[in-house]
Amino acid sequence: MRRALDALYDASAWIAALFMIAILASILVQVLGGVFGFYVRGTDAYAGYAMAGVSFLALAHTLKRGEHIRVTLLLQRLHGRPRLWLEAWCLAVATVLSGLFAWYSWKMVWWSWAFTDVSMAEDRTPLWIPQTAMAFGVSVLFVAFLDDTVRLLRGRLPIGGPAASSRSE
Repeated sequence: MRRALDALYDASAWIAALFMIAILASILVQVLGGVFGFYVRGTDAYAGYAMAGVSFLALAHTLKRGEHIRVTLLLQRLHGRPRLWLEAWCLAVATVLSGLFAWYSWKMVWWSWAFTDVSMAEDRTPLWIPQTAMAFGVSVLFVAFLDDTVRLLRGRLPIGGPAASSRSE
């Protein structure tokens, strides 16, 4: 199971990297269009969609590497059981919130698809397409928080958890 979850987090990061390449390509098309006098409709919108994809798809991978920004003012002062209880509470809250965010993100994708909602930009892209990247990314983040919560409750430190928080600000 550990290998499957790590593969999911890594795959999400690789997809985020592909979206970063899409942002680069979109910007290059815009720049070249300015130099050579042509315009490709929707390139700015596609760069925005790709940026949203990057932002959400990279979250779980960043969490699992211990690179999320954590406010450790209270955590670093606690030791033993109180620290584990606070860590468990924080992970439980993050799991619930990310789960709700994932649920409503997929609900938004569904409604955008059901009502054939399209972008207001010139590209007129069906909005469920870029929204899917966000919903998938936040769903993987939910799985990552759930994974960390279960690991902590089973007596194992979460990957990128309390030991890694010393790197955070």
